[in-house]
Amino acid sequence: MSNPKHTLFWMTLFLGVVLVVSALIHAPLATAFMANWVFNLLIVCVLLIGIVLCYRQVFVLFPELRWISQFRTGHAGLSVLQEPRLLKPLARQLGDDYKRDQFSLSTLSLRTVLDGIHSRMDEQREITRYFISLLVFLGLLGTFWGLLGTINAVGGVIAGLDMGQGDFGAVFAELQAGLLTPLEGMGTAFSSSLLGLGGSLILGFLDIQAGQAQNRFYDGLEEWLTGVTNLVDTVAGPAQEGEAAMDNLRAENQRLKDQLADRD
Repeated sequence: MSNPKHTLFWMTLFLGVVLVVSALIHAPLATAFMANWVFNLLIVCVLLIGIVLCYRQVFVLFPELRWISQFRTGHAGLSVLQEPRLLKPLARQLGDDYKRDQFSLSTLSLRTVLDGIHSRMDEQREITRYFISLLVFLGLLGTFWGLLGTINAVGGVIAGLDMGQGDFGAVFAELQAGLLTPLEGMGTAFSSSLLGLGGSLILGFLDIQAGQAQNRFYDGLEEWLTGVTNLVDTVAGPAQEGEAAMDNLRAENQRLKDQLADRD
């Protein structure tokens, strides 16, 4: 099994590089953030939550690896371990027949177990992908919000100009003061786009790393199960076909129960 610690190292290193670059350009970033600090703070909070979820996807692999390690050494100690979440279909399929590298599964049961584990990992990544899309959406929403404010402010400035005055200096001063509000709207538009798109890039890289860690875990699990499991031939005779079909139905029924229990 691949060690997820390597993935945590690269994720942390990437975040460290991002923090160093942000510290080097902190002055313009602070100016952009203060253009609309309420909306930009929302974007930053969404980014932080997404980072925590990406790390969680990697950290949940450690209990699963401990469970597999304990299982391969025998049944001793499995009763005191927390029931695995990703490997729950495998644990329920094996039941209490914990024998180190000596269990038997039919081909259909093995495929059902692997499909259940794969669907659980996909469910974990869906929420992270949503946060990536949410960052892009917030960036675009801030852009259109700022542009809308700019258009309304410019319209108000133009409508408020009185060219009938003889003093053009006073007209120019009024125009100069009126343009401050449209500039604030442009600051909101550009700052939200900068933070939203930048945050989506950061979260996207972390999601890729977490996904690769899960894929390596799944590949190692599949290789281990297919290598040590005594696969039952499901086409040897009618009796074995019926037994394999019943195993498949029981495994599918248990998988549906597990999914309903997780959602509850």
